[in-house]
Amino acid sequence: MIDKRKRAGAHVIMKKSNTTHISAYARAGVNIDAKMNGLASVKKMVNATATPGVLSGIGSFGGLFAAPGKDQVLVASTDGVGTKIKVAAMVGRHDTIGQDIVNHCVNDILVQGARPLFFMDYIGTSKIDGTMLRDIITGICTACKANGCALLGGETAEMPGVYPPGEYDLVGTIVGVVGRKQVIDGRRVRAGDILIGLPSSGLHTNGYSLARKVIFETAGLGVHDRVPGTGRTVGATLLAPHRSYLKPVMQLLSRIPLSAMAHITGGGFPDNIPRVLPAGLAAIVDRSAWRVPPLFQFIQTTGGIDRDEMYRVFNMGIGMVLMVRPKDVSEAIKILAHAGCSPSIIGAIVIGATPVQMRN
Repeated sequence: MIDKRKRAGAHVIMKKSNTTHISAYARAGVNIDAKMNGLASVKKMVNATATPGVLSGIGSFGGLFAAPGKDQVLVASTDGVGTKIKVAAMVGRHDTIGQDIVNHCVNDILVQGARPLFFMDYIGTSKIDGTMLRDIITGICTACKANGCALLGGETAEMPGVYPPGEYDLVGTIVGVVGRKQVIDGRRVRAGDILIGLPSSGLHTNGYSLARKVIFETAGLGVHDRVPGTGRTVGATLLAPHRSYLKPVMQLLSRIPLSAMAHITGGGFPDNIPRVLPAGLAAIVDRSAWRVPPLFQFIQTTGGIDRDEMYRVFNMGIGMVLMVRPKDVSEAIKILAHAGCSPSIIGAIVIGATPVQMRN
């Protein structure tokens, strides 16, 4: 979010002799008052995300958070939402983008067993739009509260000439914690482990450059047209928030140890699963084990995209892969199903030189 509050100096809107004077900075394209008014309007909402570890409010030069106890490890990650922002601008809806960036970051540290402590964001734009800013932060706060994560601070930058008019960038940094002995780093993975896939809610935050080209240019659809096979508009389908797997996975970890997890983001299955595999082991992924959602089928068919490329660019309906000992699979499936995850057994770990082998 916000708000390393810089002194505006002479660059303010001043009143003199009952006449409002626009500062030189505002005439150059940066209106500090618009920014500060926008941030002030969301202060109550941001404060509502505070957790017991928060030691400062927004407005300080840095956020303060109580350090975890002994034998606790901090896990941090930074990411963005890519060109999904362009779809948000086309639709004129920006609250889901805020949810995307938080949930994406939550999942990235979750694969190492960490629960989130606090989140910080960066919003860069050509010109501050108060309504758009409020909507983005509304989404961030919604996701932070859902994940038990404090929105501790961040930065909002107005940079005309860097960002095109009406566009912005959104980046988030998350810090979480896990017990030193509970860190999940892939070292426990063994041949015979079973892969359990958890369904995605859509494209999540990856592959939008290709998806936009196929849907808007090749197919010629608009944001209000229906995606074939879904009954939903293009805008609603593409803006479906990135799913957080925190709650179901934490429920699972409280009862069953996991060998490893892989968040299926940019690079799909071939590039993400190997990140947690020890040398000499490979993952066999059975593509027939789950139903690929219609959106991905439409993109592949309409764009004439090679099947292997689809599974490297997109999540294809599986947003998280868990690696579980065979003896724990049945119980894991029950726990995840009870948590509303609709898990699928999608493959296994074998001895092999090719890290990911896509079958069927």
